[in-house]
Amino acid sequence: MDFDYSEKTEMVLEVLRHFMARRVLPANLKWHQCATRGEYPLAIVEPLKAIAREEGLWNLFLPGLREHEPGTRLDNVEYAPLAEAMGRIPWSAEVFNCSAPDTGNMELLHLHATDAQYERWLRPLLDGRNRSCFAMTEPDVASSDATNIRTTIRRDGDDYVINGRKWFVTGAAHPHCTFAIVMGQTSDGTDTQTQTHCRHSMVIVPMDTPGVEIVRNIPVMHHLSPEGHCEIVFREVRVPAENLLGEEGNGFALAQARLGPGRVHHCMRTIGQCELALEMMCERALERRTFGKYLSDFANIQEWIAHSRVEIDQARLLVLRAAWLMDRRGNQAARVDVSAIKFVAAQLQTRILDRAMQVFGAMGLTPDTPLSLFWTWGRAMRFFDGPDEVHLRVLARSELDKAKANRGATAAYYLLE
Repeated sequence: MDFDYSEKTEMVLEVLRHFMARRVLPANLKWHQCATRGEYPLAIVEPLKAIAREEGLWNLFLPGLREHEPGTRLDNVEYAPLAEAMGRIPWSAEVFNCSAPDTGNMELLHLHATDAQYERWLRPLLDGRNRSCFAMTEPDVASSDATNIRTTIRRDGDDYVINGRKWFVTGAAHPHCTFAIVMGQTSDGTDTQTQTHCRHSMVIVPMDTPGVEIVRNIPVMHHLSPEGHCEIVFREVRVPAENLLGEEGNGFALAQARLGPGRVHHCMRTIGQCELALEMMCERALERRTFGKYLSDFANIQEWIAHSRVEIDQARLLVLRAAWLMDRRGNQAARVDVSAIKFVAAQLQTRILDRAMQVFGAMGLTPDTPLSLFWTWGRAMRFFDGPDEVHLRVLARSELDKAKANRGATAAYYLLE
């Protein structure tokens, strides 16, 4: 079993780290100053995007790129450490055209777009000329079960008409966001022949379509993201039937397929943030004195550091294994492993960041460090892409299915006469 990254990965990773240190990190303070004023820092991001593309750091996450498409063509295992490096400065993913939710939307369009959809929607995304969002979660139902989604997508002649309310639509407030992929019901369930998981579809909706209203940008733990986690209302929104993505009734399957690679990206970015938090915690412990001793001399602080080191490494290995399975056996084969990493990474982040903030004291609660923002994102991660409880259910069912298939196999281990 080889745990080394490939020569190709190491080469790209070295270029990326150099770019982050030389280009991105010096712009970090200005980016946050703009974001605090409620301004999206296009003047900072756009020039960096142009340079990143020139240096070959572009569309790193899409292994299936066609010959004429811009990108580096890395598989999931190759991309994973790059996502970790980007995670240390969360906004940096856009510089390399690797931002969520664009990554998932590009994968969907890459697999299912018609030629016309490709030219109008995917090509500008691949070129970094626009951004997109994904409208699935709803405030009025438990969206962890996607079959609950109530937004309607009704066929009317040559059009689809959309009515519903979505929220936590990430990226919708970005000034370059031009369209949403919207999931909703194309069958209301009155047709008993239509299975529950075949009643939903996805359509592409331009953001300037009449009837699309961004109600608000929702703060997450009182943090307001400049690109937005928005609530959007769709009132009699009419789009051409040609905007249907894939086929009617396959929306649930598309949603499940979209989440696999994206969860690997999220988890590796989380690990990057945890690594940075551990580094900061160690530095702080070495320089801060209390009761005549450095914090690093206290046994409980040493235990926090040791636990953090082991837990980060465990999570990284688990994520890389899931990525390896996806590359070799496909997304569906890695479904249980992907649930495992999503649960592990989300809880890892809140745990590591909580320790780091405690070592920093009150400063850890302020915007003077990235720690409180990282903690906020870790707490949010326990909901988005499925709450912890859903992933634990997947894991438990997998183990119980194995037990059912091998019932009685442990009988010989009972020490009974």
